Amino acid sequence: MSMLTPPGMGGKYRITGSKYPRMRRPRHRRRIVLAAVAAFVALGLVGWGTVQLIDVFTADDGTKDKTTTASAGGRDCKPSPSASAAVAKPLPKPAQIKVNVYNATPRAGLAKATADELKKRGFVIGKVGNAPAEYDKKIPGTGILLGAPGTAEGPLTVLGAQLKGAKSEHDARTTKDVDLLLGTAFKSLSVKKDADQALATLTRPAPGGPC
Repeated sequence: MSMLTPPGMGGKYRITGSKYPRMRRPRHRRRIVLAAVAAFVALGLVGWGTVQLIDVFTADDGTKDKTTTASAGGRDCKPSPSASAAVAKPLPKPAQIKVNVYNATPRAGLAKATADELKKRGFVIGKVGNAPAEYDKKIPGTGILLGAPGTAEGPLTVLGAQLKGAKSEHDARTTKDVDLLLGTAFKSLSVKKDADQALATLTRPAPGGPC
């Protein structure tokens, strides 16, 4: 074997010149490198996907917790006593309320005109005329609603929705009828739309807190 024969050639090739032949690198090394790079990229993608999934589930849990806390509001979600009372004792309908209309102002015909309007709104009309001497020209406001103590949260409430600013008072009567005494500041009943809205607000159960 010549001194110029490269190791591992086994004497198969003989160098006759002064230069070694050009040797090619084995191709299997390139494949190994590419495979390693691909495996690294794949592992990176798997890790990134895992992190994203963890973030998604963590965000869902946090949202649920916040929603639960916000909906509960730290309060008991049992119905409030006022809501139960509103359902148990609904307000009477205008057709169940008998109203006596009295004019305590110097303007003539005011009691009749007001009684006619209340009748159109469904109320039952009783007596119509001038106010008793104890009230005649002695009511500075829009009016006074007068009835038995038991009518405070029923007939007087419904009638009061028809006249903004009227005051409720009680007397010793035992009947269910109520009086509307028109004061010197009275101009007209509330617009029916506004009166209906006021009644709807009164009959709506009070919120017991969000659940």
